[in-house]
Amino acid sequence: MKQMEFTILGQSYMLTCPEGGEASLRAAVASVDHEMSTIRDAGRIKARERIAVLAALNLAYQLAERGAATPPAAAAGSAPAEGSPEVSVTLDALLRRVDAALADDGQLL
Repeated sequence: MKQMEFTILGQSYMLTCPEGGEASLRAAVASVDHEMSTIRDAGRIKARERIAVLAALNLAYQLAERGAATPPAAAAGSAPAEGSPEVSVTLDALLRRVDAALADDGQLL
């Protein structure tokens, strides 16, 4: 395992990755930093934890939309398949609920 230092939203993190996974980790860090910076720069949300949650939801949604996420090994019919219309509707509803819950966040700080 290899340790690498990265900066995400101005904060340093020491991350471990398997040998040969450096490029993938760099790409993941760049995506997270970009998404978090975009949310922060929009100005509505100031709390780092809330920015991180929204960034994670946005990135998960993007993966589901592309169909790149691997479906979990579950019994047939127990959950909708990744990328299916049911998953998209569920993610849209979840994102609306999170946005509504965080709508006044900027007023708290």
